[in-house]
Amino acid sequence: MIDLRRLHVLRAVDHYGTVTAAARALHFTPSAASQQIRQLARDLGVDLLEPQGRGIRLTPAARSLLAHADAIQARWEQAELDLRADHGDPAGLLRVSGFPVAVSVLLAPAAVRLRTRHPRLSVRIQEAVVPESFDLLFEGESDLAVVEATPHNPPRSDARFDQQPLLDDPFDLVVPEGHRLAGRERVDLEDAALEEWIAPVPESPCRPHVLAACGEAGFTPDVVHHALDWNVTAHLVAHGLGVALIPRLAQLTPHLPITRVRCAGNPHRKLLTCTRTGGHERPAVAVALAELRALAATAVA
Repeated sequence: MIDLRRLHVLRAVDHYGTVTAAARALHFTPSAASQQIRQLARDLGVDLLEPQGRGIRLTPAARSLLAHADAIQARWEQAELDLRADHGDPAGLLRVSGFPVAVSVLLAPAAVRLRTRHPRLSVRIQEAVVPESFDLLFEGESDLAVVEATPHNPPRSDARFDQQPLLDDPFDLVVPEGHRLAGRERVDLEDAALEEWIAPVPESPCRPHVLAACGEAGFTPDVVHHALDWNVTAHLVAHGLGVALIPRLAQLTPHLPITRVRCAGNPHRKLLTCTRTGGHERPAVAVALAELRALAATAVA
C-alpha cells in the first residue's frame, strides 16, 4: 500500500528539484524528507533517487511512479469535488494568485464581480511572481492563477496543471512626448534600432519578449537602463532616458509626458489561467474562470 504522504514528498522533490527545497516547501527537515522517500522506496522495493554529481536525480522507476502520482492527484481533486458537490450557488473560499498586472487588471475586478454575483463565495488574492504561482498551486495553497507564458514554466503537457490561454497582451513602444516617433499611428521597431533602451531586469519574464521583438526587427537594443516595475520604466522614458516596450495592460502613472505607439507585427506576451488538473471543474473555480474570460475579452483595446 502506497503512503500518499510519502508520495507527495517525492512529487515535491521532482517539482522543486532538490530534497532540501522540497523539505523547505513542505515544512520538513531535509533529513525527514529523505527518510520519507527512503521508506517509500523500501515499501515499493525500488530505488527512487540516485546520485548525480553532487546532487541527486529521480530514477526511471520514480519517474514511472510520478506519472501515476499525478493521475492520483487528479482523481483526488475529482473525489473532493464529488464529495462537496453543491448544485446551489458557489460557496466557500477561493484562493487566486497572479503577477502584479494580472492582479490589477483581471483578478481584482473579477473578485468584485464574484462578490456581487455569488455572495457565499469568498475570494482571497495573493500577488505572486509566475514561478511562485505554480508553487502555490502545487502546494494546494492556491486554486487558480493567472500567469504569463514563459520558457521556464512547466510545459503545457505537464499532467499536474491545466493551463489555458486567456489573452494576448500586446507591447507598445513607449517614447517621450515630442519624440520623432510619437506622432505615428503604428511604428516598425527597426525605426527605434538606434535609440537607447530601457528594458526589464534580466530575471523578468518579459525581458525575453522584449529582446525577441527587437531581434525579429533585426537589431539588438542598446539597453542602458533596467527596471523591474513598468511605472519605473515609464518614468525613465518620461525623463528622456530611452524608449521601451511596455505591455498594453500595464497601468501607467497618469499624465506622464510619454506616448504609447502601437507596433507593427504585434509583439505580445501570452497570459494563461492555471489550475491543478481537474480543479477547473470546481464550481467556484469555474465561475471565476468565466469572469476572467469576460474581462479578458475587453481588457486589451
